Amino acid sequence: MSLRYAALKGDLRKHAIDALAKLRIGVFKDWPYLYDGSFAYEQKYLSKLAASERAIIVIAQYEQTIVGAATGCPLSEEHHDFKAPFETAGRSPDDIFYCSESVLIPSFRGKGAGHVFFDMREEHARNLGFKSTAFCTVIRPPDHPKRTDNVGYLDAFWRKRGYQPEPGLIANFSWRDRDDHNESTKQMQFWTKQL
Repeated sequence: MSLRYAALKGDLRKHAIDALAKLRIGVFKDWPYLYDGSFAYEQKYLSKLAASERAIIVIAQYEQTIVGAATGCPLSEEHHDFKAPFETAGRSPDDIFYCSESVLIPSFRGKGAGHVFFDMREEHARNLGFKSTAFCTVIRPPDHPKRTDNVGYLDAFWRKRGYQPEPGLIANFSWRDRDDHNESTKQMQFWTKQL
């Protein structure tokens, strides 16, 4: 199952928003995000990325189907809650390129897509003149009832890519977990890398 990768530009971004929204909802419903996503919210979020001249949307396709995607944009263009931990730490969001997410249908994992997603976003960030990149991951308690056996399996991959979790660079975000009635606040740990 070989995948084809492309960085979407111009109108291609807008045409892919619905497919990407469905993909994000489908992947993020699983551990560790357990996200009970809203199609309307995802469309709005992705439309903002699609409109940014400095953002990147990378897709992975199998035949004609989008099975994975990764996005990124300058941290300065992100929501205040993403920027606040860096500002509090005395670091300018203008200097950091934010790798928003990488999502991939489970049956296509383990075939190198994660490396391609980071390679393409980091190259894009370098071309824009950025010297560092960042992303964040949800922090879940060790005794969470929906915790799975694959906990921490991506930590080694991220470290191999040169990323390190930064103590104190933590943001708070709220969303509704699957099977919950209300939103709850989650902590998100930022990882950074010098390019």
